[in-house]
Amino acid sequence: MIITLTLNAAVDKAYQIAGRVQPGTVMRVTACRNTAGGKGLNVARVVKLCGEEVMPSGLAGGHTGELLEQLTYRDGLTGRFVHISAETRCCINILDADHRSTEFLEPGEEVSEPEMERFLKEFEKICMDANVVTMSGSVPKGVKKDIYKELTGKLKSWGKKVILDTSGEFLKEGIEAAPDMIKPNQEELGMLIGRPVNTLEDAGKAAMELHQAGIGQVVVSLGKDGALMVCRQGVYRGYPPKIPAVNTVGCGDSMVAAFAVAMERDYGPEESLKYAVAVSAANALNHKTGYFEQEEFEKIYPCVRIEKLAE
Repeated sequence: MIITLTLNAAVDKAYQIAGRVQPGTVMRVTACRNTAGGKGLNVARVVKLCGEEVMPSGLAGGHTGELLEQLTYRDGLTGRFVHISAETRCCINILDADHRSTEFLEPGEEVSEPEMERFLKEFEKICMDANVVTMSGSVPKGVKKDIYKELTGKLKSWGKKVILDTSGEFLKEGIEAAPDMIKPNQEELGMLIGRPVNTLEDAGKAAMELHQAGIGQVVVSLGKDGALMVCRQGVYRGYPPKIPAVNTVGCGDSMVAAFAVAMERDYGPEESLKYAVAVSAANALNHKTGYFEQEEFEKIYPCVRIEKLAE
């Protein structure tokens, strides 16, 4: 089983508009879609679509938290959320006629220390039957900056494989516990090593440093250009085919989901990267966030090219 953790879950509202965003005016929404959101919920939906058993977890509170859980069930997912008193946040994504995305992300209300202590106790029970745990995204107010470091250490001591996908200080602290995989972009990679990462060569060197520091797989997301992966077996580059992308929101989460599935299935590095690049690309062909059509994946997968750059 795969557990996906979202400490700062949200109800995501996707607004479709007919034209472009015009500041200072009234904009009519042509369609609205509510989704159980937060990066880990996106991961969970994609894991399910990949055919693996998955359970989303995290914090949920108030009326919005109740809606979040209802939307999770609507997606066919059985979640185990730890309830808190603060209201779960909402996030808005405006998709215009040119397929551009404008997001408004609430920060998340404060979580108390006793609530986090209760969460930590519950989380061990939640993860009991899991093989792989993904931890994604930001955290709400009141949660300490080293929470992912603490959780990674606990999970590894319980014999779980850990994928960490976050940013900023939470990522910097989290990698000290050596998760099995991280997925930074080039900017985040530069933050971790303390110098700019401007080229693919820079990215490869930086990822290798992090791998040699104890992280099993360092995957650098390159957007429409695919991904770079550094692991024990070498350095690999994954190239997706050119596709008519309509919504890139959730592509990174889809990649994390695919890597979690690859870990669950014990895929090798080349197969893992090819699978993850194909799932991520398939996600970009759909207006839904954290979703892909199996038919589209099957068209894309044979067209993904994997190159081994170094031993």
